[in-house]
Amino acid sequence: MASNTFGTIFAVTTFGESHGPAIGCVIDGCPPGLAIDSEMIKAELIRRATGRSRHTSQRKEKDDVQILSGVFEGKSTGMPIALLIENTDARSKDYSRIKDQFRPGHADYTWHKKYGIRDYRGGGRASARETTLRVAAGAIAKAWLKQEYNIEIQGWLAQLGSIRTDTVKDFSVVEDNPFFAPDASVVPELETFMDALRKSGDSVGARVNVLARNVPVGWGEPVYGKLDAELAAAMMSINAAKGVEIGAGFEAVAQKGTQHRDAMKAGDNKVEFDSNHAGGILGGVSSGQDILVSTAFKPTSSLRLPVGGLNIAGEEVEIITTGRHDPCVGIRAVPIVEAMLALVLMDQCLRNKCIN
Repeated sequence: MASNTFGTIFAVTTFGESHGPAIGCVIDGCPPGLAIDSEMIKAELIRRATGRSRHTSQRKEKDDVQILSGVFEGKSTGMPIALLIENTDARSKDYSRIKDQFRPGHADYTWHKKYGIRDYRGGGRASARETTLRVAAGAIAKAWLKQEYNIEIQGWLAQLGSIRTDTVKDFSVVEDNPFFAPDASVVPELETFMDALRKSGDSVGARVNVLARNVPVGWGEPVYGKLDAELAAAMMSINAAKGVEIGAGFEAVAQKGTQHRDAMKAGDNKVEFDSNHAGGILGGVSSGQDILVSTAFKPTSSLRLPVGGLNIAGEEVEIITTGRHDPCVGIRAVPIVEAMLALVLMDQCLRNKCIN
């Protein structure tokens, strides 16, 4: 199975399955001298973790990070950084009844047809458990971007089902509620909605936005190395992602050119823009404005509600998925989209020789 490595110079290769003994990654290309320890990584993993509230899967992993190489006396050495995280709360028996069935909306059917074998325990390699490693590597990328360029990356839940969660943007409250919502007033409505949804056994989708501030002008490449194209590919590689917008995104369809074009004027020692419909990227290259990316996540397909499906013999069967699943995967996606944005930016910077 190829395609387990993300990035060109700052490259992250992940391994492991949802219900295997451990998951891990190897990070190549991290410059030397960056302060790294397991606690800084775990702080990000805690934000992504299941079991933090009643609104997510109740699988509770310790997510203790072992740094096996590439760090000496608390700093990166420039050598490959290897991270290992043991799986401590997998319950494989929950999946025994569907081992010969293809769950609709999952990778079960396509992966079985492609490889002739699949790990049915929690989805195996297709599980969102793999994103733990993206967040771990993203913690390192975030730290480097902050140290070298004062780049700040902030994600938030912008919409859950039909409920807009960012009508008021107060990023100081994002970490104070289980939804990563920047509008504290909408949290009670979200609680009520999710409680009813969980009771019904159904699921719902979500939109997650992420912003990068202080990105210099000039990151990215024209044509096939566009920064926005790589950001879109990075976000679409996340489990359950079904759509990506940069800046105004699909709203640009209804805008006129006089509205969408971001007028420029001379500012104090830098160019200023009247708006940012382009999302901080022009012609595939960063403009110096805030980079804004929005990702849509589909509803969870693993439900206790019965659905018609097929088994490996091609027979029609009724499928009921038991176990511990998120009624809305988008809630925990906020740290993941932050990590993917950080990984793309760091790799683009190193490829464009942006080191001071």
